Amino acid sequence: MAIDSVDVGSQPIAADLDAKTKEDYFTASQGQLIWTRFKKNRSAMFGAYVLITLILAGIFSPFISPYDPNIAGRDKEYMNGAPQFGSFCDENGCSAIPFLYTQERSRSLATNFRWVTTINKDKRRYITFLPKGWEYTVLRFEVNLPGKALDFVIPGFTFERHLFGASEGKVHIFGTDSSGKDIFSRTLHAINTSLAVGTIGVFIAFFLALFIGGVSGFYGGWIDSILQMITDAIRTVPAIPLFMALAAFIPDTWSSEERFFFISIILGLIGWPTLARRVRTHLLTERNQEYVLAAQLCGARPGHIIRRHLLPSFTSYIIVDLVISFPYMVLSETALSFIGLGLKDPVNSLGVMLQNVTSADVLLNYQWYFIPVLFFMALVLAFVFVGDGLRDAADPYGDTKK
Repeated sequence: MAIDSVDVGSQPIAADLDAKTKEDYFTASQGQLIWTRFKKNRSAMFGAYVLITLILAGIFSPFISPYDPNIAGRDKEYMNGAPQFGSFCDENGCSAIPFLYTQERSRSLATNFRWVTTINKDKRRYITFLPKGWEYTVLRFEVNLPGKALDFVIPGFTFERHLFGASEGKVHIFGTDSSGKDIFSRTLHAINTSLAVGTIGVFIAFFLALFIGGVSGFYGGWIDSILQMITDAIRTVPAIPLFMALAAFIPDTWSSEERFFFISIILGLIGWPTLARRVRTHLLTERNQEYVLAAQLCGARPGHIIRRHLLPSFTSYIIVDLVISFPYMVLSETALSFIGLGLKDPVNSLGVMLQNVTSADVLLNYQWYFIPVLFFMALVLAFVFVGDGLRDAADPYGDTKK
């Protein structure tokens, strides 16, 4: 009897579990469904972890960086220096704290007066954690545009603790450049700058695309014709000649912050037509559906219908396009800075740092200059993997495709 009761009772439990699973599936929000599908994509999850790591490294770059990435933090005695790695053991014994050897540099006639580095293993320099260093400010936001009407400053908070340092001298885990600036510190700040430029440009383009594409697709007619003429005109403008003209227009007296905001705004103003076309096409199809007619009969305004009914039906594609737009913005900033039309020193961006790897001397003698290139590739690929994963997860028919 006990066995029969267990067997009989197990079927309703299984049925209840199936019913509960089905209920969770049919009552789940669109975001929950997308997240459930996204977690099954291993490459997308790996890209998400890498992307989050790089974003956090960029945000907390002043704390992680041991030295000021600008001229003020350069090491005058270690220019074009190779990466330094800590050790725990050597022939003199082991240590619980990683240490570095003291490197002594000199020029000699035998090497055509190039720098020659000799390692003194009798002098250890230990790695320290949370030491005091150069002061930095977090959560500080300053706008200093031409004129004074829009200028404002949020002071932020000042700290001087850093993640690691050296007991004596300096430690450069990625080496230094020709002026002695720490490449590790510059790389982290460059990631932060490139992501900031991309974020501002993406959101400007995102807002313009939703507004122009939504109005054009909902109203149609002569409004659609005028807006599409403007969209086609923007799409036909060649980017490189445009930025060459803008580079000649930018005054030399502009600060790095002014150039930064100017490049971000221009990237956003020329990056919206593609998404606007997609939004327009979708709304032209959906505006005659019954739920739109029902909202109109209830007295809903066009702006409310677009914002609350039409655009949410296109949310998955908008999210995917938003994520995929980030690597293109980062690539645009990097390319423009690389050819000298974007950001320039003393701003630390990936494009500015890539300018240093164009000479044959760097390729033959200073290979550590290519370390920022690896971070740039990882950042772009992470965005691509996450975008592809979101595209597959947002596809409502993705589960039915075999």
